[in-house]
Amino acid sequence: MAFVVVEEGESLESALRRFKRKVQQEAIIKEIKKHSVYLKPGERRRLKEAQARKRMRRRLKRERDSEY
Repeated sequence: MAFVVVEEGESLESALRRFKRKVQQEAIIKEIKKHSVYLKPGERRRLKEAQARKRMRRRLKRERDSEY
C-alpha cells in the first residue's frame, strides 16, 4: 500500500506528485488493470509471447545501435 507523509511546509501538490510516483513505482495501477479483466489461458499465453517478442526486438535494436 502506497502512502506518503506530508511534511511541514510541503505543498499538497508536491506531496501528490510523490504519491503518484510511488504508486507508479509499485505498479499498483498495472496490477489493478491486470485483475479487472478475465483473460482465457490461451489469450494470456499469446499476450505473454507477444510481449516477449517485443522485448527481444527492442533489445536487438539497442544492441545494433550500440555497435555503431
